[in-house]
Amino acid sequence: SRNPPLEGEGRSRSERGGVNSVVKRTVGDFKRRSARRLRLDGTGAEAILWHHLRRLQIKGSHFRRQVVIAPYIADFACLSMRLVVEVDGSQHGTDDGRSRDAVRTRWLNSEGYRVLRFWNNDVMSRTRSVLDAIDDAVCATHPARLWQATLPLEG
Repeated sequence: SRNPPLEGEGRSRSERGGVNSVVKRTVGDFKRRSARRLRLDGTGAEAILWHHLRRLQIKGSHFRRQVVIAPYIADFACLSMRLVVEVDGSQHGTDDGRSRDAVRTRWLNSEGYRVLRFWNNDVMSRTRSVLDAIDDAVCATHPARLWQATLPLEG
């Protein structure tokens, strides 16, 4: 018979009773290839935003682009801050597009991610305002951390 794993080994944080469970998921080859293709074929707005985000140095943030997060590929994500930034084109303005985005945002929120959405034209013509909004989100206390801070102390 095998010995049980040591604390911190072999089981996810949620199985050990942790509050913020982070489950490692493997990324399939299809998703990995799709993310790579999206990085190569990005829009002009994505290129502009990436030019700024990859240089962003706020509270230890580190953004990645075209990041696989389970069933979705996020345009940009700061995994340590659980922040997703989406740059949306006109296809997101249709009823069907808005509906798909709402489902996607709900799922990402359920996984602990905050989602910011910007239109392509805002990124291209109001870049400073977009970057200020991202800066505000990075600097804001994450809701999960705020919730943990309000838990009663055991005594």
